[in-house]
Amino acid sequence: MSFLARIGHPGTASCVLSGVVLFLAACAPVRPAINAASGPVQAGINEKITPYQARFDRTRPVIAVVGDNRGTELSDFMVPYGVLSEANVADVIAVSTQPGPMDTFTDLGVPAFRIVAQATLSDFDGRYPNGADYVIVPAQNPSAELLHWLADQTSKGAVLVSICNGAMVVAKTGVMAGHRATAHWSTESQRLAQNSDIHWVKNARYVSDGNWVSSAGVSAAIPTSLALVEAIAGHGRAASLAEEMGSGPWSPQHNSDAFHPRLTTTAWPLAKVAYTNGWFHGTDTLSVHSTPGMDEASLALTVDAYSSTGRSRAYLVSSSEAGLLTRHGLTVLPDRTDRAPVAAGNAVTLSSVTPPAKALDVALAGIMQRYDHATASGVALVFEYPDFK
Repeated sequence: MSFLARIGHPGTASCVLSGVVLFLAACAPVRPAINAASGPVQAGINEKITPYQARFDRTRPVIAVVGDNRGTELSDFMVPYGVLSEANVADVIAVSTQPGPMDTFTDLGVPAFRIVAQATLSDFDGRYPNGADYVIVPAQNPSAELLHWLADQTSKGAVLVSICNGAMVVAKTGVMAGHRATAHWSTESQRLAQNSDIHWVKNARYVSDGNWVSSAGVSAAIPTSLALVEAIAGHGRAASLAEEMGSGPWSPQHNSDAFHPRLTTTAWPLAKVAYTNGWFHGTDTLSVHSTPGMDEASLALTVDAYSSTGRSRAYLVSSSEAGLLTRHGLTVLPDRTDRAPVAAGNAVTLSSVTPPAKALDVALAGIMQRYDHATASGVALVFEYPDFK
């Protein structure tokens, strides 16, 4: 996952929790001894994804957004699905490892609503025996089947696009030795120790190296998706989509160092969302009301953010227990119906007019109003979101 290891959920990548523990114990994260040649390297400032080259007489590329039914990070999956579908420059298919609903979790490892994908791995292989052009890989609990499938897609020429700690999933395939890549700031030491054959880059929103594009924390999903749109359809289409979504430039420039725990700045907000909010406060039950046609990125970022405060859990609520179709045809299963009682003031309303790229800003403002600035700041740090003040 992108922030904390989900307790009792083996296979997820341990992230900021371990860093905060070490920081509070020793005032600085402990880094393993590593060979200097395998240490983090700085990103180039003009990083771009290689332009798309049509294959197999396809009129446009095929993009698979893949998640393991056992658990996939919510925003890592839904944000690129929504952005790339909205771009309408490729055939975008949501894929799960097995039939049936896919479990999801948030950056704090809190269970989130389930998603019904549009195809299984075997369904996708039957429909596209030559493979995808791009495979979006969120942070998740990868099965051996998924790792084998990713390696097979690579052998067929697909470009793997990892979101946040999806890079650690890609690394487990064993086919990316020697590549440059990045991931969530908090796993830097872990990645250097476990996958020293990969050249891990710091201070980059995304890194493109051959058939692997990787991105930093969950908030990098939007700029990385826009960069992919640019590679497929050109700068003009990416720019118009960014404007429609309320997003700024999708430059790879980024300061991941700024998010690490530091005594006078980031340590306290991180400690609040990781520990003290849960120690000293109850957990608020928040209802996020949605209707058919809701934008995927807005929905995921809102639920993810409110469930990453350490003080609240956000549930997706609908008027029916039946699955809801999102803006681009993805089926999501609500946690509750609106017949369930909701405490006064605990309803979170999703606006259909807020641009998707502004959904996180709206959620952080709501968190700040409901709780405090430090909690909102902690969530922004968890999301590796540079625009929160």
